Amino acid sequence: MNLKKAASPAALPWLVAAAFFMENLDGTVIVTALPQMAKSFGVAPVAMSIGVSAYVLTLAVLIPASGWVADRFGARRVFAAAIVLFTLASILCGLSTDLASFTAARVLQGAAGAMMVPVGRLVVLRNTPKPQLMRAIATITWPGLAAPVLGPPVGGFITTHWSWHWIFFLNVPLGLLGLVAALLLIPRGQAETRRPFDFGGFVFTSGACLALMAAVELLSHGGEGLAAAASAVAALVLGVLAVRHARGHPHPMVDLWALRVPSFAVTVYGGSMFRIAIGAVPFLLPLMFQLGFGLNAFEAGLLVLAVFAGNIAMKPMTGPVLRRFSFRQVLLVNGLINAAAIFACALMSPATPVPVIAAVLFVSGLARSMQFTALASLAFADVPQPRMSGANTLFNTLQQMALGMGIAIGALALQLAALLLGGHGSPGSALALDEFRIAFAVIGVLALLPLFDVRRLARDAGDEVRRPLARPS
Repeated sequence: MNLKKAASPAALPWLVAAAFFMENLDGTVIVTALPQMAKSFGVAPVAMSIGVSAYVLTLAVLIPASGWVADRFGARRVFAAAIVLFTLASILCGLSTDLASFTAARVLQGAAGAMMVPVGRLVVLRNTPKPQLMRAIATITWPGLAAPVLGPPVGGFITTHWSWHWIFFLNVPLGLLGLVAALLLIPRGQAETRRPFDFGGFVFTSGACLALMAAVELLSHGGEGLAAAASAVAALVLGVLAVRHARGHPHPMVDLWALRVPSFAVTVYGGSMFRIAIGAVPFLLPLMFQLGFGLNAFEAGLLVLAVFAGNIAMKPMTGPVLRRFSFRQVLLVNGLINAAAIFACALMSPATPVPVIAAVLFVSGLARSMQFTALASLAFADVPQPRMSGANTLFNTLQQMALGMGIAIGALALQLAALLLGGHGSPGSALALDEFRIAFAVIGVLALLPLFDVRRLARDAGDEVRRPLARPS
């Protein structure tokens, strides 16, 4: 791709951030609407997680091909086409009449989303010097953090006062604005290389992702244990084949070289566990406030805004904190705070004062924002520029897979809690609240696991991107 003719390189991170915001807003705006959508479709609320998971799973399945597609057809063309397809798929979601048609429309949305953010992020990574990388990554990352928190109150307001169908039509004006910005900012350029499409690698990688998510989905919806076990075995076999194929192929669909970089490896292994945990929290919180506390969709969404306030408050502090303390220090201390906030959610009840709930969620937002930005900045800190494309594809694939797993794991934790307690409680009942308490406790334990991986980080890991920016003369 010819990336040197950008109309405004400094604006590229903001364009990618806007696309990331739209993609993540669409992925979470429906959370508070799930009970109403489930009633409209005639299914149980927990069954609606398949519509959410299908969207994120499709991203994970198709992201490995994003780099090849961008090289073959050009970033500008791919990015613009993806925005158009994403907007059309949003309209189809709003017109859905049952769970099957809704899930199909979400898959189409995921296919478009897989070509939006990864291609844009690659443009930014290739054109940003390492000392400026942390600022660019923070610009790209923060709107994606804000969207999952803004989604519930926005979705709750629309669902309460209008209809859930309208939450998807929000993407129409956003998509039109994004298309115009893409045509103005992404350069016209021909592909630099036309490497062959690694069909085998694509099939193995995509198949492993699908089988793994299918296994978790079957378990989370009370599916047969035999089918879930078969899916898990298939995921393991296909995953092994994908790794072996990638190591022996001259032009692999997913380049694993970046895993040799210790700092990148930590953001993949431990970072994936963290993303699973934070992916589950925005799914569980609105449901707990509605089904456990007996609040309506809009009231539940308003409470979750406290997490967004934490994200905002952390934004100006992220750079100074990461420059003052090492990545290892920040990830360890902040990781403990993040896990503690999740455990605190398990202790909340309808009798808990609203200011206390807001304070817990505010702290959760602070920790969530810092941890997510630190991991995203550290991921590419020590990766050499020639290997940036492969690292970007691998990182995006595993990130989206982890976020999708977060939703599924959250639903699975609820399913296991219901089985442990003897069945689903009615909305607002003590039994329903206990189910959410167990689910949050499980997610809290999961949030602690990455800390063991972070301890392996060198004290100077990522120091190159932590250097203060040189002042212009």
